[in-house]
Amino acid sequence: MEDIKVLWQKIRQLYKVLCQEEWNATVTGIIVALLSVLIMAWWRPWGAVGAVRNWGDWILMYAGLYDSEMAEDLTKSILYNTGSVIGLGFIGGAFISACLGGQFAFRFPPVREYIKAVIAGILMGIGAALAGGCNIGGMYNAIGNLAANGFAMWVGLVPGVIFGLWLLYKEMEHISWGSGGSWTLEIPYFIQWIFGIAAVVGLIWAAVYYANFDGDDYTDYINSLPAIVVIAAGLGYAMQRGRWCMVQGFREPHMTGDCKMAKSVALSILIVAIGAAVLKYGVPVRLDGEPILDPMNYVRGTFGWGGVVGGFIFGVGAMLAGGCGSGTLWRVGEGQIKLWLVVPFFGISNSLMLTWFNTYKFEAKGYLGSFVYLPDVMGYGYTLALITGCMALWYLVVTWNEDTNKLLLPM
Repeated sequence: MEDIKVLWQKIRQLYKVLCQEEWNATVTGIIVALLSVLIMAWWRPWGAVGAVRNWGDWILMYAGLYDSEMAEDLTKSILYNTGSVIGLGFIGGAFISACLGGQFAFRFPPVREYIKAVIAGILMGIGAALAGGCNIGGMYNAIGNLAANGFAMWVGLVPGVIFGLWLLYKEMEHISWGSGGSWTLEIPYFIQWIFGIAAVVGLIWAAVYYANFDGDDYTDYINSLPAIVVIAAGLGYAMQRGRWCMVQGFREPHMTGDCKMAKSVALSILIVAIGAAVLKYGVPVRLDGEPILDPMNYVRGTFGWGGVVGGFIFGVGAMLAGGCGSGTLWRVGEGQIKLWLVVPFFGISNSLMLTWFNTYKFEAKGYLGSFVYLPDVMGYGYTLALITGCMALWYLVVTWNEDTNKLLLPM
């Protein structure tokens, strides 16, 4: 009996570590990077705005503003579109993490936050359209996929977050209206745990359904979705458990001096870049020399003003929202009502902007910037050296600031 008691204690300790304790930021960043490489190896890089835009497309179609041919993403339902499946799996993973950890609750914000949510969603949609993606597809996975446009968004994202932080300081100083009205609907932990287990069962059922689907022209496409939804759920789970939000990595060095999230994001990007180089490099003995992943994946024609300005606008929106693209989705999964309102406005504004851009071929004609795949310019070795150097420089700057507080934005 004593042995069984010890085993039960070990099981409880393991459950606490995996499901209840907050994960270390660096460990979470490494897990996110490894899952990012896995999903690339399976099919494609992941992102947040693809799902949000797809949902915005459907909202606009049902509102009578789109027909089925106006947006490419309307050719498949939200249950089959890869971007949407990633988003649904991601939210599902965050929901599982929140429920198993006893952190799910319906959190209603102060009245003023609803207005900020609408403005934030619109700004994030516009910024993501200009930059060729949100902080994931436009920056994290873009740099990780060796695309120059990722650096362009990064250049705009930093001042955008700082300006957004300044706006929040001014709001706290000068605006008192709408500061009340927040409340939380708590859910008993046992009920959360049941919901979490039900969501795990639902995730397994979805993967099995996709794997065994047979019935139309998209059978092979749908049969490839099981790993997409499972890996996306893993990403959502890890980010919620580690409270991992990229906008925090840009905000905290200038707000509190804390640099642990910034260092984690830098390391995570570097790991993804190394993985992408392996997958995109044409090894002679592999697949007749063809790379596993199309080198032009996540290379967008926004290496120019589009990436920089889009990054700035997105950064402001993310600060007003209280979460970046991925941070918004995992907060949706834990019951943050403000972020539930951000998502539809994010999706609608991004859908409208991209429909306009695609109609007049803004990106294809080079109006937003250039398509630059860095290995085509400097080779894979120098590209990885450049990314390593930039991430090391970011690490040095934020750790220097942590000790000196020279880059703090005063209230």
